[in-house]
Amino acid sequence: MADQGDESSPVPSAMQDTPLMRELTRDHARRRALEELEFAAPASTRVITVANQKGGVGKTSTAVNLAAALGLGGLNVMLVDVDPQGNASTALGLEHHAEVPSMYEVLVESLPMAEVVQDVPGMDNLLCAPATINLSGAEIELVALVARENRLRGAIREHLEHREAHGLPHLDYVLIDCPPSLGLLTVNALVAAREVLIPIQAEYYALEGLTLLLNNIDLIRQHLNPDLVVSTILLTMYDARTRLAAQVAQDVRDHFPDQTPETTIPRSVRISEAPSYGQTVLTYDPGSSGALAYRAAAFELNSRPAP
Repeated sequence: MADQGDESSPVPSAMQDTPLMRELTRDHARRRALEELEFAAPASTRVITVANQKGGVGKTSTAVNLAAALGLGGLNVMLVDVDPQGNASTALGLEHHAEVPSMYEVLVESLPMAEVVQDVPGMDNLLCAPATINLSGAEIELVALVARENRLRGAIREHLEHREAHGLPHLDYVLIDCPPSLGLLTVNALVAAREVLIPIQAEYYALEGLTLLLNNIDLIRQHLNPDLVVSTILLTMYDARTRLAAQVAQDVRDHFPDQTPETTIPRSVRISEAPSYGQTVLTYDPGSSGALAYRAAAFELNSRPAP
């Protein structure tokens, strides 16, 4: 009878093929691979809107953690928060109460973005233009303004020119987090960008909601921004233990083979916990599966040529 205390096999063979062990093995390999990667700066600033009109799909988590991962990769990144809830601003540990100059003043009062952009604590290469609750009224106030759909595009262009004129570092990425709706704030975000990144949850209704969003993006392309491209569809809250998640992932990849990265973002308690500490998951728990996945997704995003 074999000695059960035999130290030559520290992990019993029955445990080696469990979901937990597979996840640990994958994370270990991913951690080693990520240590050797270098993020090459894009030739020009990539402006990407992170959008999904369906709530609860990890949209803000994706915007915040991709921005942080790109920054940790040595790139200069600015996150623009145009969601009145201000969750992205909270996750980055920024002050964004009603008295703080924010994207409301930029969009409605034409304040230069340079006057609202803040450095993100603890992250040298990451900036954020915060949102405040004042933005909740901007949907109505924008209606009466000239070129109401182009306010954000103009503000970002002016800010990039301002940075160049003042000798500030060139921004490699501008990521825009918008509300889970298709009002004027989201329209502004889609008009301002060249690329759209769509996070979708690996669940039964994912493709149905995605079809509606793609139809709306097509309308924006036809009437307001002919250069807009859906460059990335990122699977979030992925549970590798379920057949449903695997089936949804396969369906998305079958429909959108060029836009769907290999990396999926797992369902993770650490990703959910991090914002309550004013942090991204990459600083809250750098070795967690969620942090490693966002770093891998950011590298994959950066490795793909801009459309």
